[in-house]
Amino acid sequence: MSAQPYPVRELVASRRPHRKDAARNYDALLAAAREAFAEHGAEASLEDIARRAGVGIGTLYRNFPSRRELFESVYADEVNELVRVAEEVADREPWEALTAWLTRFADYMVTKRAVREALDEESEIFDACRESMYAAGGPLFTRAQRAGVARGDMDFGDLIRMVAGITGTVFADDAQRDRVLAIALDGVRTGAEAARHPRLGR
Repeated sequence: MSAQPYPVRELVASRRPHRKDAARNYDALLAAAREAFAEHGAEASLEDIARRAGVGIGTLYRNFPSRRELFESVYADEVNELVRVAEEVADREPWEALTAWLTRFADYMVTKRAVREALDEESEIFDACRESMYAAGGPLFTRAQRAGVARGDMDFGDLIRMVAGITGTVFADDAQRDRVLAIALDGVRTGAEAARHPRLGR
């Protein structure tokens, strides 16, 4: 999978500063923004994000002149992480690789929900991110189907929509969300795989 070109990688690389100190601040701001958006949604305070990152508000604005640019960068960074995880798990057993990636995808959906209202889903960044996400996760699902461990009467788009629907529900905590996701994935596994590994994906 490493030879696969992912548009989001170029997007992320083009925005990240080259100087080490500036790159550290940039990464800290992205991490802080991701956390703040997960907690407070798109209306999260920029001052709070800067404080969480341990930098001044001026540093935030130098890196992200507008709130939209911050949203776009956080979103692209999340999808870039999905690409990285897909490559990282590609050598695992097919079902294990797929469920590991889907677990990270479920976390990504938290960020997507926070920023989707602030960004135009027809924008160039959404196109690049969607293309990269499908290019990263799609082969994992196809591999699981070819190995006979995932049902063949659905496609990757079906799987993504199922997981997205689950993560869009309000849960008591992350443990409950993961439990419900595992139950749903039981319906994706073939009977033979489920019998061999009754707890896999939980």
